[in-house]
Amino acid sequence: MDLSSNILIGSLPPEIGNLKHISELYLSENQFTGELPSTIGQLQSLESLDLCQNRLQGPIPLSFSNLISMKSLNLSQNDLSGVIPKSLEKLSDLKYLNVSFNRLTGEIPTGEPFANFTPESFRQSGALCGAPQFHVKAYKSHRKLGKIQIVLKFIVPSVVALVVVGVALLIWWLQFRNKKKQIPIQVDPPISITHRRISYNEILYATNHFSEGNLIGKGSIGTVYKGTFSDGMIAAVKVFDLKLQRAFASFDVEYEVIHNICHQNLVKIISIVIDVASALEYLYHGSSTSVVHCDLKPSNILLDEDMVAHVADFGITKLLPENKSITHTKNLGTIGYMAPEYGLAGVVSIAGDVYSYGILLLETFTRKKPTDDLFVGEVSLKSWVFESFSSAVMDVVDSNLVSVEEENFTVIQIFFPSIFKLALECTSELPEERINIEDALVRLKKFKTIVLENLMRP
Repeated sequence: MDLSSNILIGSLPPEIGNLKHISELYLSENQFTGELPSTIGQLQSLESLDLCQNRLQGPIPLSFSNLISMKSLNLSQNDLSGVIPKSLEKLSDLKYLNVSFNRLTGEIPTGEPFANFTPESFRQSGALCGAPQFHVKAYKSHRKLGKIQIVLKFIVPSVVALVVVGVALLIWWLQFRNKKKQIPIQVDPPISITHRRISYNEILYATNHFSEGNLIGKGSIGTVYKGTFSDGMIAAVKVFDLKLQRAFASFDVEYEVIHNICHQNLVKIISIVIDVASALEYLYHGSSTSVVHCDLKPSNILLDEDMVAHVADFGITKLLPENKSITHTKNLGTIGYMAPEYGLAGVVSIAGDVYSYGILLLETFTRKKPTDDLFVGEVSLKSWVFESFSSAVMDVVDSNLVSVEEENFTVIQIFFPSIFKLALECTSELPEERINIEDALVRLKKFKTIVLENLMRP
């Protein structure tokens, strides 16, 4: 049963224990709350359980030690607390365990199968302690702790006092000796911290517990969410797939690439065209009455201080009542951006806006207006791109977006045939042959993911 990546809410019901013969259960990336039902321990045929990226709280039930067939258990990215039950050592078939990013405490069990787990199973999971192999704090028994407390209470203060007195005398002696030499003391400037530290709880809150509504896209090694922080900062939060060993190896590489990325213009432009497509989708399907803009062009796209695009100027907009797909008008839009049926017969439809959006895409990525002097007679912006599409597509790309000299030119150039193909599908001569804006939006988001992933590869 796979119900992952939905918006399921509420607590897990105790009746989950009635799934006696289930072998795999995937409930990750939802919004489940409450505690883990102890009845899960009744699922003795269960081999794989994934509950990561939810809002589950409370302890790991002791009954989980009864999951005798369990091979893979993922409880990461929740709000679980308490200890890891030592009785889980009974799960001899357990090959994969992930309890990272929780609030667990106490010692990590050391018996089989824990001896074979790596530090990735316990990353940033509260105050866990245990063997050095897990990269957590060392475990100390109560007896040793008592001795340490005695040392801290009586011996350390005395030693500290002696050291302070000794240091004070040394400083006084050095100052006295060098008083006449007037040697200037070189003081290093204070280190300025330019990077803000952000806690996991802040990220959890900013992404609404990694909700589907904040999902930007999924890649081969992780998922990206939009995070809005309490101070107004908006950031992309990438969650690596902890089941993939290469995800950890790629983290440092990804950081360096993002830090030194040379394609900021391209990434910004892709955000902009996604914003416009999202606005059109809302106009068409946001209510029972579809809104057709009728004059979509770059000058009617406004950018705010955060480079978020807003569709403006609804002066000749038309409303399409429910169950009506077209209407007619005498008000014409802008030459070069109008669909053929709009300019010839005044036919207004959603498909007409899609045509204008396709021209906008072509202009955005070529930096050529449809009314440019280059386009005369039978040559248009659309035909110019079409003729270059199969063999010389990079010849029509705006040089401000990508350069042959740049390190990632080879991998990034695979994006442009896809974006131009989409633009040409938007600008088909016949309205019924044009792509839906919803499908275009899905592809644009996929393109953005592909671009980012290519830029992040070593």
